[in-house]
Amino acid sequence: MSATLQTPPQGHETARTMTGAEIVLQALKDQGVEVIFGYPGGAVLPLYDALFQQNAIRHILVRHEQAAVHAAEGYARSTGKVGVVLVTSGPGATNAVTGLVDALMDSIPVICLTGQVPTHLIGNDAFQEADTTGITRPATKHNYLVKDIRKLASTVHEAFYVSKNGRPGPVVIDLPKDILIGKGPYTEAPQTPHRSYRPQTEPDARAIRDAVALLKGAKRPIVYAGGGVINAGPEASRLLGEFVRMTGMPCTNTLMGLGAYPSTDPQFLGMLGMHGTYEANLAMHGCDVMLNIGARFDDRVTGRLNAFSPGSKKIHADIDPSSINKNVKVDVAVVGDAGRVLAAMIEAWKQDGQQQDRGALAGWWRQIDEWRGKSCLHYVQEGSIIKPQHAVKRLYEITREMGRDTFITTEVGQHQMWAAQYFGFEQPNRWMTSGGLGTMGYGLPAAMGVQIAHPDALVIDIAGEASILMNIQEMGTLAQYRLPVKVFILNNEYMGMVRQWQELLHGSRYSESYSAALPDFVKLAESFHARGIRVTRAEDLDAGIREMLAHPGPVIADIAVAKDENCFPMIPSGAAHNEMILAPGQTGGVAGVTDEGKVLV
Repeated sequence: MSATLQTPPQGHETARTMTGAEIVLQALKDQGVEVIFGYPGGAVLPLYDALFQQNAIRHILVRHEQAAVHAAEGYARSTGKVGVVLVTSGPGATNAVTGLVDALMDSIPVICLTGQVPTHLIGNDAFQEADTTGITRPATKHNYLVKDIRKLASTVHEAFYVSKNGRPGPVVIDLPKDILIGKGPYTEAPQTPHRSYRPQTEPDARAIRDAVALLKGAKRPIVYAGGGVINAGPEASRLLGEFVRMTGMPCTNTLMGLGAYPSTDPQFLGMLGMHGTYEANLAMHGCDVMLNIGARFDDRVTGRLNAFSPGSKKIHADIDPSSINKNVKVDVAVVGDAGRVLAAMIEAWKQDGQQQDRGALAGWWRQIDEWRGKSCLHYVQEGSIIKPQHAVKRLYEITREMGRDTFITTEVGQHQMWAAQYFGFEQPNRWMTSGGLGTMGYGLPAAMGVQIAHPDALVIDIAGEASILMNIQEMGTLAQYRLPVKVFILNNEYMGMVRQWQELLHGSRYSESYSAALPDFVKLAESFHARGIRVTRAEDLDAGIREMLAHPGPVIADIAVAKDENCFPMIPSGAAHNEMILAPGQTGGVAGVTDEGKVLV
């Protein structure tokens, strides 16, 4: 939705009169903002001047506006707070659009303050003018163009409310320069609920009872949890664990939901979807009752829709009612916050007198264990050429040995999927990746935002040599703020996922997927005042990882991996979610399962 600001709910007007720039900063302070990621320009210089004259809010100077939004996303996703971005008009705002769409698709709360030409020049093709509200209408949860300074503070307060309540998302506030220079009253945040936007957080009791009745009567149940559980806060993840363990059901996570349920728990089936595990995808297809909580039935999970889990009853719990029945028709709809839904289901489960069919559940687990026996993520590391799976697994194992609080970001491609498959997450908010939009260049600036939020934590960007170059300029930001981010490049000299699709689906015609003329990443790191490491042999991998982790500053570790390795399992485009391509040498190659849960090979 988009709007030139209508009269929002007014708070208590104080006697203070401020410039527009001061009003914005005061509103940000009142909202608890500590950090802004931004890049200056003419239209926002009044705001930068006001920033210079205060010390409450820290500003991080990025090297590109897209990176500012990704950094704010990393900050938001690792803290649960709202990320804040400040960019100038025209190209500053348009450069931010990719990040805004990324935040929209992955439900990340971000406030983006954009400069605009003075109100009397809007629509006149003035220097560095763009129709920011028009451009960002489909890229944001909501946006505003402020033309009345008396409504400026209340607009900022409302933007925060909209961004973080209900399904989170990005909000743009377009700020004409004359509004920033002019003077007006400061309005405090309203204490009463918003008059029109009041998302439902408490689930309907009858829907909860219906969901519990279905699950208690199930013989082959499964819990499918997504990023909505992460967004609902750490308590929601704790409640998910409690519910899954008390019911004895298997649990799988989406790409965005990794960490919502501990990866080492025996009831965890791994990630599901296009590159999910054999057992997760077949259990989703063969289940008779499915509980989806905080996920949106996206195409990378469902595969071909008319073949998606055809024999199951489906329960969908989501805070966004528009997501329910959008892609997949469900039998029970539960609208509410994921944490409150789980709390209600735990209580209803305890109170419901129906007995669970434990015998059938035991049989279901025997079937799942047969699928697990396929060992779909097995690989063989032989010789000196480094398998990318091995590189990620050793990175995971060595960081676990160290016992440090570790946050992982990724770029997009094969390395992203290997990271999801082989790097285990025991807690929420430790995994930051671009899910819905699949934005190459996401990982490095996101890691920057995470490191700002958690200065003492270990932050690693697992990258590909193609994706990392999309926002490589942010190495300058790492240098300026002495951010000890580690970049772990799986370098196969290809746009790996593009090459894989070309091999499997386009007759091995590798059209423009070879990354020719790559830089020397060691020298590139050194040019940005960072440490550069290159590892080319498997026997040197552990030492290279330990050297990277031991260095107190930023590092680029260039890990030369097998050039022709593919990421499996894989659901081909247009296939059903039980039609997986397995790694060469694994029995069957393409596998399936009947509606009754029996394996087809």
